[in-house]
Amino acid sequence: MRTTPTSSKRAASKPIATESKQLDAIGLLMEDHEHVKDLFEQFEDLGDRAMVSKKKLADEICMELTKHTMVEEEIFYPAVRAAGKEFEDLIDEAVVEHASAKQLIGQIQSMDAGDDLFDAKVKVLSEQIDHHVKEEEDEMFPKVRKAKLDLATLGRQMAERKAGIAEE
Repeated sequence: MRTTPTSSKRAASKPIATESKQLDAIGLLMEDHEHVKDLFEQFEDLGDRAMVSKKKLADEICMELTKHTMVEEEIFYPAVRAAGKEFEDLIDEAVVEHASAKQLIGQIQSMDAGDDLFDAKVKVLSEQIDHHVKEEEDEMFPKVRKAKLDLATLGRQMAERKAGIAEE
């Protein structure tokens, strides 16, 4: 696993997926969060002239976020919502945050790296995702861990769906 100075603290406590040990649902989502955070950091490190690299990296960020939100919305959020009424507000807010991110993703995907506001839109997307991740990891995930959910089975379902999205 690659770590950066800003992510090494997080990475130390991050579960590691191996062939013999499948990540549970929360571990899988946190792995996605860390991967996208690393991609955003790489984007920020690119110079103003690296237009081809910026576009390629922005497209990868958008693709990773799209797969992640689909898996959350199709599998994770419905399971969490079914676990109890105390999750409704958290899930509702997360879905609204996803909708906002999807709008920016669509705009970024339709742009070229040299277009006005391209970098600003990627930056705002990064900030929105950072906020969303913080809420999930600090508020939702600890509550979900205490709920009576089969996170291992959910994790397998989510990993299979994510692999299927990649093939579509």
